[in-house]
Amino acid sequence: MEFLRPATWAEALAAKADLPEAAPIQGGTDMMVELNFDVHRPAALLDLNRVAELTRWTAEADGRLRIGAGVPYARLIAELGDRLPGLAQAARTVGSPQIRNRGTVGGNLGAASPAGDSHPALLAGDAVIEVESAARGVRMIPADEFYLGVKRNTLLPDELIRAFWMSPASGPQYFSKVGTRNAMVIAVCSFAIALHPGERRVGAAIGSAAPTPRRARAAEEFLAAELDWDAPLEPAVLRRFGELATEAASPIDDVRGTAGYRRHAIGVMARRTLTWAWNDLRAGRTERRAG
Repeated sequence: MEFLRPATWAEALAAKADLPEAAPIQGGTDMMVELNFDVHRPAALLDLNRVAELTRWTAEADGRLRIGAGVPYARLIAELGDRLPGLAQAARTVGSPQIRNRGTVGGNLGAASPAGDSHPALLAGDAVIEVESAARGVRMIPADEFYLGVKRNTLLPDELIRAFWMSPASGPQYFSKVGTRNAMVIAVCSFAIALHPGERRVGAAIGSAAPTPRRARAAEEFLAAELDWDAPLEPAVLRRFGELATEAASPIDDVRGTAGYRRHAIGVMARRTLTWAWNDLRAGRTERRAG
């Protein structure tokens, strides 16, 4: 197996163009597990750790945040938790402190596992993925067009993930996850919500309950039409939101949980996170719930 170690982004793109089957690694938290268990044996590893620009984030002129694919979870929590609270909450549930110091959202996107913790928050927060190839240049891909199937994404063979873009939270955001314990565990299922009160709009997404991470579009549209943004949350609205979130799921039975359990849990998490977010909104807060 070849080991490629470019020093710049241009060198990384050139290496990927020359050897499209090379597997990029940054933290290596998913790839090294697959290698150790002989699940995946790529022709080459493309180590991106020397590409400094991938570890930077910037606030852009349009107000959005551009976060390099190599920014680790620990820095995302510490430096962007106030602006991207839903994603920071999801990042807190990823593995151990050691994993959070190495793992990245870019790696989560590249792996495209339906159970990846960052995906629901990216979807609910309207993230856009910036990818690039030496031949075609940059593509900007909305998160809800990025996932194609189980561990499959829309990246072309010579493309690499350069960054993702998100707007700072304009209202409360929450992430909830069911697992066999509170941390260091793959999700049985997960749910994220983002309120956009200025637009009278809600983002909602599920994880680990379908072949891909998925937006709960019918639930989003229902809330946009039925919510009275200046009044308490009606029990009937809360109940119907949970039902529509459940309908967005198409889970399977596996060693971590049954399809029926996942459907039930999605409904519970949808109602719970909406209640938390609504209470924060009514109280004039947009920060995450301490936890």
